[in-house]
Amino acid sequence: MKRLAILGSTGSIGTSTLAVVESQPDEFAVVGLAAGANLDLLAHQARVFRPAVASVGSEEAARELRARLAGLPVEVGWGREGVERVATLPEADLVVSAIVGAAGMAPTLAAVKAGKDVALANKESLVMAGELVTAAARATGAQILPVDSEHSAVFQCLANGGAAGLRRIVLTASGGPFRTTPRSEFARITPAQALRHPTWNMGRKITIDSATLMNKGLEVIEAHWLFGLESTQVDVIVHPQSIIHSMVEFVDGSILAQLGVTDMRLPILYALRYPERRPSHLPRLKLEEVATLTFEPVNREKFPCLGHAYRALEAGGTLPAVLNAANEVAVCQFLGEAIRFDQIPEVIARAMDRHPARPITSVEDVLEADRAVRRFLDGGGPR
Repeated sequence: MKRLAILGSTGSIGTSTLAVVESQPDEFAVVGLAAGANLDLLAHQARVFRPAVASVGSEEAARELRARLAGLPVEVGWGREGVERVATLPEADLVVSAIVGAAGMAPTLAAVKAGKDVALANKESLVMAGELVTAAARATGAQILPVDSEHSAVFQCLANGGAAGLRRIVLTASGGPFRTTPRSEFARITPAQALRHPTWNMGRKITIDSATLMNKGLEVIEAHWLFGLESTQVDVIVHPQSIIHSMVEFVDGSILAQLGVTDMRLPILYALRYPERRPSHLPRLKLEEVATLTFEPVNREKFPCLGHAYRALEAGGTLPAVLNAANEVAVCQFLGEAIRFDQIPEVIARAMDRHPARPITSVEDVLEADRAVRRFLDGGGPR
């Protein structure tokens, strides 16, 4: 039985992970849960899965959680110390990192430094501090197992032969809800419209990132660190059906692709069970019901966030952290109707111009870059 600690248990990936656990109770046990402010759901999860430790965002919420879990042997923590306690639990075999945004970086790094294998859904950990996280993984022997469907697809395609002879990887993008919308109409896009993703059911922040294609940009940076690739070896193509999750092209021209239904429980299960594949009751892809698979290039003039991400990757240092912080602020402002949809990439570009790349020598360098951008933009994290 594999023992799991889940960071971000009340979010989209966290709840999907627990659904997988619930469907295979003989395979997994939950020893730690960490969440932010969704006290009702966390209390329910703790009563169902009986973790040794649960953590919430604030001291006040921790007092309330203790009261709700009275009589259960659950240690309750809060804040950064609490989530890092869950991330480094000695009894955990695997840490699922599913906290949204920059807040997930420090606990993910703590888990890796503790030698924990990490099922990574928090791409910001590698975007902001890929150099530190991968160095820690090399030092401790921790495995970083991708949960994002695109990186899981690449990981699976490389599982047999590794990266020998690899020419490039191709991350697929649905194109989001505005793939066919003229750029001239972007100024009138509302948050409600942007939150209607055509193929995936995700949290609010990542759904907006998918609408701007920033999500794909963050995935490009994540792929660089996961697979040791140059920026020129990571391409993006629009695939509206979201059936092919990513592809790998080798130097001889051969291409391997991973296909599946649009259900995040599939890559989650692969990461939880790695290196094994076990039977499941999850949905099956029926190729005879797939009418067509189409592909088209990304319109980078229409979706400039992707270009911002390549710029950050190529500059390195703290610039990806600047990109990430600016994007979180801009998404928050858009959802609060303080800026227009078409201003999101403008906010990001302004922050990147103001905060040039600096070398990263410690996690504090990353955190200071993040704080500096938020002060500059007078914003906050995603809601």
